[in-house]
Parts: sequence; C-alpha cells; structure tokens
Amino acid sequence: MLTLYHTPLSINSRRVWVALLEKGLDFETVEVDLGGDQFKPEFLTLNPFHHIPVLVDGELTVIESFAILDYIDAQYPQPPLLPEQAADLATVRMVQMVTVNELLPALAPLTKKMMGFGEPDAEAIAQALDRVGGVLAFLEQKLGERPYFGGDRLTLAELVLGTVTAWFPGIGVDLGPYPQLQRWAQALLERDAWQRTQPTPEAIAAFKARMAQRMAQRQ
Repeated sequence: MLTLYHTPLSINSRRVWVALLEKGLDFETVEVDLGGDQFKPEFLTLNPFHHIPVLVDGELTVIESFAILDYIDAQYPQPPLLPEQAADLATVRMVQMVTVNELLPALAPLTKKMMGFGEPDAEAIAQALDRVGGVLAFLEQKLGERPYFGGDRLTLAELVLGTVTAWFPGIGVDLGPYPQLQRWAQALLERDAWQRTQPTPEAIAAFKARMAQRMAQRQ
C-alpha cells in the first residue's frame, strides 16, 4: 500500500496527492501537523530533513516532491504523466522549474499577505505582481493553444503549476490577461483530482488562526 505523508494546504504535498489520484492508485494519507509532528522521531526516520511530502511504497521511502512525482510515473506508468517527444518533455520540465524557481518566489509577498503573515507595503505588492506577470507571459507563450503543456494529455507540468494557479483567486492574481492560461487553469479545476484536494475555506481559516496565535506567542 502506498502511503502519502502530507499536509493538505501544502502545494508540494498537493501535487503528489493529485498525481496519485490521476493515476487511479490505491493509497492512504497520513496528515502531518507542521506544528511539531515533523520533528517527532517516527517522522524523522522517514525524512531526517523534517519536510513533507513523503511517499512510502513498501520498503521504499521517497522524499522531495519532484522525486516522488518521477517515481510514481516510472513505477506506475499508466496513464503517463510525461510526454514522449523531446521538445514536449523539455517544455514540461521548463514549466516545472520555472514554477518553483521563478513563480513561487515572485508570489511570496502575496501569499504572506493572504495567510496573514504580515502586511507587505504597496510597493512590494506592485513589484510582486509585475514579476508574476512576466512569468505568466512566458508560460502563456509556452502553452499556446494546446490543452496541456506537453500536448494532448495531462503532464507533470499541470500538477506542479496547476496546484499553484489554483490559489490565484485568493491571493489577488488575475489570469484574465492570459486567456490561454485562464482556459487551461479552469479546465484543471474541473477535474476530480483538483476538486478532491482543494483546501476548504474552513481549513484555510483554521490555518490562519493557528499561524496568528503562533506569531503572537513569539512577540
């Protein structure tokens, strides 16, 4: 039995969770409370770096979400989540890395504001939105009119980028100027795997409350 150790609000966790669902695999989930569970000895035996997600498959333990995604696709190849053509594969990998190295850092001030981790000044928000716009323009061009970044079927690019764009309405990022991305993102939100893993407003509110309490205790 596959076991995913995760936190539902984590983008890193969600991309793996979606992959397991899209593959139609049997698995169980273990929710890790990042308020301290990640430092318990039983979890550190799985990941000494105290991060989620972690995937356990029999005797094998895999950490780091990108490594987990590659393992899932190689070990359970149907339906495939990587394209066969070299150019399409390069596009998928570019989207994965641009999401992590460019988009997520650009979104940081907006995410912190949404989660209640402080109030960035107006200039920082404007700079973040401008930087995000540059990344989205690049992704819009890479997607073009195709249904998915790798061609005609869902790929790892969708899992990595799509679990980020799902947060856009809540953090004030508008996909309206990018019609191809907007069409693409909406189609993902309609998939069962996205709907089943979408954080509830109650879960988000509870997380914000816990974070506010912890920040108050540190002051």
